Amino acid sequence: MAKQKETSAMEIDDQTSTPSDQITTNPKFSVNVLQLLKSAQMQHGLRFGDYARYRRYCTARLRRLYKSLKFTHGRVKYTKRAISVATVTEVRFLHLVLYTAERAWSHAMEKKTLPDGPNARQRSYLIGRLRKAVKWASLFQELCSFKGDSRTSLEAEAYAAYMKGSLLFEQDQNWDVALKCFKSARAVYEELGKYGDLENQVLCRERVEELEPSIRYCLHKIGESNLQTSELVSIGEMEGPALDLFKAKLEAAMAEARSQQAASMTEFHWLGNRFPISNAKTRVSILKAQELEKDIHGSAADSLPAEKKLVLYDKIFAAYHEARSCIRNDLVTAANSENVKDELSGLDKAIGAILGQRTIERNQLLVKIAKSKLNKVRDDKNEKVTKPEELVRLYDLLLQNTADLFDLVSSGRDRKMAEVALAEECELRSMVFRAERCFYLAKSYSSAGKRTEAYALYCQARSLADAALKKLQSANDADQVMIKELKTLYNESRSNSCIEHAKGIMEEEKAPENLSKKISNISLNGTDKKVEKLLMEKMDTYESAVGEANVKVAPRIENFPPAFQPVPRNPIVLDLAYNLIEFPSLDARMKKDKKGFISRFWG
Repeated sequence: MAKQKETSAMEIDDQTSTPSDQITTNPKFSVNVLQLLKSAQMQHGLRFGDYARYRRYCTARLRRLYKSLKFTHGRVKYTKRAISVATVTEVRFLHLVLYTAERAWSHAMEKKTLPDGPNARQRSYLIGRLRKAVKWASLFQELCSFKGDSRTSLEAEAYAAYMKGSLLFEQDQNWDVALKCFKSARAVYEELGKYGDLENQVLCRERVEELEPSIRYCLHKIGESNLQTSELVSIGEMEGPALDLFKAKLEAAMAEARSQQAASMTEFHWLGNRFPISNAKTRVSILKAQELEKDIHGSAADSLPAEKKLVLYDKIFAAYHEARSCIRNDLVTAANSENVKDELSGLDKAIGAILGQRTIERNQLLVKIAKSKLNKVRDDKNEKVTKPEELVRLYDLLLQNTADLFDLVSSGRDRKMAEVALAEECELRSMVFRAERCFYLAKSYSSAGKRTEAYALYCQARSLADAALKKLQSANDADQVMIKELKTLYNESRSNSCIEHAKGIMEEEKAPENLSKKISNISLNGTDKKVEKLLMEKMDTYESAVGEANVKVAPRIENFPPAFQPVPRNPIVLDLAYNLIEFPSLDARMKKDKKGFISRFWG
C-alpha cells in the first residue's frame, strides 16, 4: 500500500503534452507532500510516537534514493554534491530533499521526547537538528517553486513555514514570527482542503486542527489571548505528530508554574493534621497530583469519559508515588531528630491514605464500566462482554483496598476524630462491597446451573445488604446514593433468590424426564471425541453417570470395538547349540548294497 501511495505521489503533470512541448519546456513534478509524509509516519513508528524508528526509516529511504539516482558522494572519500534546480531531472530528487528534512526533524523530536527530557547539551543538539530541518525544508520549497506544479509549491511552502515555526517555538523567541509561520501553514492547508479527493481533504483538516493549539499558544505568549492554563491543558490532550512539540513545551511550562507555586506551599493538610514540607520535589509532586484531582472531582468531571478518567488516575498515582519516594529518601537522610522523623512519617502516612482512597475510587470506576457491559450482547464491534466472575475479582480488590486503608488509618496513637470517622467509613464500605461480591458470585453460580448454591448466596447477599443498610441509615451523615444502591441490591437479591428457587423446583420436577432422556442418549461408542473419560474409567469416582447439567456432550460407556491389548503367551524355546555340535560319521556302520556283475556296468 505504501508503494502504491508513493507511486501516486510521484505523478508528472505533463504526461498529456506533445513531444515537441517536452523538448522546449521543463516538466512540472507533482508531489502530494502531506499524504506522502502522513503515510510514511503512520506506517513507520509515529502511530506510537516512536521517532527513532521513523528516523531509521528515513535513513534507509535516503540510502535507496541515493543509490537508485546514482547520486552517491564517493566510495572512498566523501565528495559533497549539492542539489540545485538544474540537478532535479526527476521527482525522486525532490523526495531526497524532503526525506532529509524529515530525518533531521525526527532526530530532534526523538531528543525532545526523552523520558526525563533533554538536558542542556541535548537541547543544544536538538535545536541544531531543527535548524538543519529548516534548511532542507527551505531548499525543498525553493526547488518545488521551479520544478513543482502549483499544488506542490503550495504544500512545500506550508511545510517550510511549519518547520520554521517549530524552530522558533522551541527556541522560546520571536513568537510573532512563529505565529506568522503557523498561520501561513494553516491558511495553505485550509485552502488545499477545499479541493482534491476525500482522503486529501480529511488530511488537510487534521493538519489544520493540529496547528491550531500552536497558534493559540503563540497568541498566549504574545499576550493577545485570554487563554487560561486549564484550557491549554485541554488543548494538550489532542493527538498528532505535529502536537508533540507543543505538548513538551506545555509540560515544561506547567512544571515551571508548579515549581513557582510550590515555593508558597509549606504544609500539607490531611484530616485536621498539618505536616510541613521542606523538600521542593515533594511539593511539586503533591501539587501536580492535586491539580489532576481537580479535573476528576471538578464540575466538568461528569462530562469526562471513563477512559480519560483512568488515564488521570494513573497520572495521580505516579505523582503521589514520586512524592512518597522523596519523603522516604528524606527519612533515610534525616538526622537523629525525632520531630523531623515523626513529621515525615506522618506525611508518608497521609500520602499513603490518599493513595488508598484514590485506588478505591479507580476500582469503583472499573466496577461501573464492567456493570455497564454485564448485560450487553456481543455486537459487530466484538466488544468484550463482562462476566460475573470479573466483577467478583474487582470486589475482591476493593475489599483488599478498604482493609489496607483501614489498617493504615487505625495505626498510630492519638488519633483524631476525622481519622476515626474514616476508619468507620472503611468498615461500612467493606460491608457494602462484601454484599455486592456475594451477589455477583451468586450470579456466577446461577450461570453455571448450580441452583442450590446460587439460592444460598442470594439469600446471604440479601442479609448482608440489609445489615449494611441498617448501619448506614443509623449514621448521621448517610450517603443517599449508597442507600439507594443498597436498596436496589436488596430487592434484586430477593427477586433473584425467588427465581432460583422456582428454577430449582422446576428442574427437580423435570429431573426424571431429563434423566431418562440423558440415559437414552448414552452411547456405547459414539462419535464425539471431546469426552475426556469414559464411564467405565470413572467407576471409582462419585460423578453423575449422565453428565452435569451444563455439559452438552453425551456420555459414553466404553470404546467399541475395544482396543488391542497385550496378552501373555507360551515361551518360545530356541535350541542355539544345535548348529554348533559336530556329530561323528556313521558311514562305516551303514549297510552297503551288493551289486551284481552286470550292475557294475550300469551302476
